Amino acid sequence: MWKAEQYSYRVVWSEEDQEHVGLVDEFPSLSWLAANQVEALTGVGEVVAEALDDLGDDAPIPLSQRKYSGKFLVRTTPRVHRRLAEQAARTGKSLNAVANELLDV
Repeated sequence: MWKAEQYSYRVVWSEEDQEHVGLVDEFPSLSWLAANQVEALTGVGEVVAEALDDLGDDAPIPLSQRKYSGKFLVRTTPRVHRRLAEQAARTGKSLNAVANELLDV
């Protein structure tokens, strides 16, 4: 079973609620509102721990534990494809190298 600490958390400000919102990437339906960032993070962590108890072996795999091949297919417009190919030709790099540089932000 996964531990709540293994998941990917973030805290954002909600202008609508005028509070901080604790979020977890692997559980997009879970959140926690609080007056400060620490409380928002702590709160959403507790909610995730409860969800993990309920889900047991059906809990999602934490992003930190997932295996990635390094390959994925991107569909784009012919215009963007041409611009990337032109940049690759100008710089003497492969199209993959140019795309990888642009994606690695």
